[in-house]
This record gives sequence, structure tokens and C-alpha cells, in this order.
Amino acid sequence: MSKQSWKGSTLLNPEPPVLVSCGELARPNLITIGWTGTICTQPSMVSISVRPERYSYELIRRSGTFAINLPTEKLVWAVDWCGVRSGRDFDKFAEMGLHAEPGSVLTDCPILAESPLNLECRVTQVIPLGSHDLFLAQVVACDVDEELLDENGRLCLERAKLIVYSHGEYLALGRKLGSFGYSVRKKKRR
Repeated sequence: MSKQSWKGSTLLNPEPPVLVSCGELARPNLITIGWTGTICTQPSMVSISVRPERYSYELIRRSGTFAINLPTEKLVWAVDWCGVRSGRDFDKFAEMGLHAEPGSVLTDCPILAESPLNLECRVTQVIPLGSHDLFLAQVVACDVDEELLDENGRLCLERAKLIVYSHGEYLALGRKLGSFGYSVRKKKRR
């Protein structure tokens, strides 16, 4: 196999596009974020990267809170639209026919009602990096749609029909290839 060497780039793909809700309940905003991730288990922490010139940037800095709303296949149009329009010019919730609700713990932080899973986040640190600032945040609550739970209360995230973003395209998640630890799991005897 022959490879070319390119200059450093952000080709880590695919990635989860998320709808981040922020601002006040009376005037909530959504921003599509492609650069997000889990950074710690105890305490539960995540990160998002936002350009300082974005409308949502100051809303998040001022409130110190935001919610990561996982989008489904049904929300892909809103994910794209909210990523190319500014909350300075549009009420994104109204334009997309979406609904903001108060978080279960961060009741002054809007969450996206149409998302089956919302992570309510409190900012702990902001790190300027260059084109983007990295917001580190503790996840203080996860709001989970009960339709994603099986009869034993186990989360079945595949029911959500989540999407990924890869090199300019939105994609549906496909078939299961394995599960955590399957490569070392002992086979059951018959």
C-alpha cells in the first residue's frame, strides 16, 4: 500500500455532529458542533470547540452552561441548517420547528426536546487554542428518552438512529460489527 504525506489536518473522521443548545429559555439558540468528545469518566466530562466569533460562544461563556443534544436521522436537516445559519439572524428553534425545554438539573439551560438524549453541561474551563476555544464541561445530567430503554431499563442507543459526519457528508450508522471486549471474550461451551 502506498501513502502520500499531507500536512497536518483535522481528518479524524467520522465524528458525531451534535446540536448544542445554549442561551436563555426565553431566547434559546442551537449551534451545530462537529468537534466534541468525551474527556473523562469520573467526573463525567466532555468538550466542545467553538470559534470565538460565533454567536453561541458568548452565550456559553456568559451562562457557563450548554446542552449537547444527540441528533437522529430525523434531525439531519436541522443539524445542517443550524450549522450554516447564525443565531444572530435567526431563531433556529422556530425556523426548524423545534422545541426548547428546561434541563432536568440545569433548569435555566435549554435542551432540545426532539433529541432522544441530552447531556446537560456546566463549563469548568475554557482553553484558547487558535481558531477555536475548547470548552471543558462536567456532564451534570443525561436526559434519556424512555423509548431508548428496554424492558430491563438498559439503554439501547441503536434505537435512536443517530448520525455521524464524515468529510462533508452526514451518514446513518450501520450494522453492528462487535461489542466491547468481544475480541478477548471466552466462547460459551455448549
